[in-house]
Amino acid sequence: MTISDSTRLLLDLEPAVAENLDRHLGVAKEWMPHEYVPWSLGRDFADLGGDAWAPEQSALSPVARTALEVNLLTEDNLPSYHREIERAFGREGAWGTWVHRWTAEEARHAYCIRDYLLVTRGVDPDELEQARMQVMQTGFDSEEKAILNVLTYVSFQELATRVSHRNTGKVAGDPLAEKLLTRVSTDENLHMVFYRNLAKTALQIAPNATVRAITDEVVGFEMPGAVIPGFTRKAVQIAHAGIYDLRVHHDEVIWPLLRQWGVFELEGLDAEGEQARTELADFLTGLEAQAVRFEEKRDRARERAAARAG
Repeated sequence: MTISDSTRLLLDLEPAVAENLDRHLGVAKEWMPHEYVPWSLGRDFADLGGDAWAPEQSALSPVARTALEVNLLTEDNLPSYHREIERAFGREGAWGTWVHRWTAEEARHAYCIRDYLLVTRGVDPDELEQARMQVMQTGFDSEEKAILNVLTYVSFQELATRVSHRNTGKVAGDPLAEKLLTRVSTDENLHMVFYRNLAKTALQIAPNATVRAITDEVVGFEMPGAVIPGFTRKAVQIAHAGIYDLRVHHDEVIWPLLRQWGVFELEGLDAEGEQARTELADFLTGLEAQAVRFEEKRDRARERAAARAG
């Protein structure tokens, strides 16, 4: 009986999974989500005789509320993400241990951010709950990506999530929110490092197929939060605030990983691998041009807004 290519790859990568799991457990620091929530600020809502939510109760700027809502609703879809990575990696051995450890760590993020927002009345709780129901019923479907595609996608996605949380904290205008989101982004960074290291090992085992996967995931990249109601409109607001835009995606997410993996320094690729790398280079050139155009357009809009205000 022969084993499939995907099973063989899982077996070949398992020593690296075990090594990086040990590394992760050695550096990950225990933290308690309840210690990041200002419980003393909480009060009852209308149905318990308190006050209904109103926008003026929030100390957050509108764009910070939008970014926090998007970040939270993205984290909410954890059951779907768990299903997808368990499908890809399995539940046995080091792979299975990692899948469940990752899920346990990620689970803290949603309820910690939600507790903060509800206690501080940062967002409309009714709208938030309605959106949560819709997002989780929609779920997230990776369309049964191959293992190499999953590894490369989650590397980019974890880094993108880390950057988004970190930058949201900077614009929140609340030191407590920044502290919380810095803590969450630290988790996301450790997750990114785990996946990044596995993808680097995959480049040694199957360089041509891995470069193909990297190219496909860069070109077709989409955040899992794309299923959020009104995501496009909210993403534009977030981009105009500089929290996460094309420049951030290009400079702080894609290129750091490509450099870590040494994608453009790899030698000995076959014709298919070289073709994938050429496609990647062409896409990055186009993405850089798009980022420049967006920045120029945003600068002009800000100048017009400043002139009107003056």
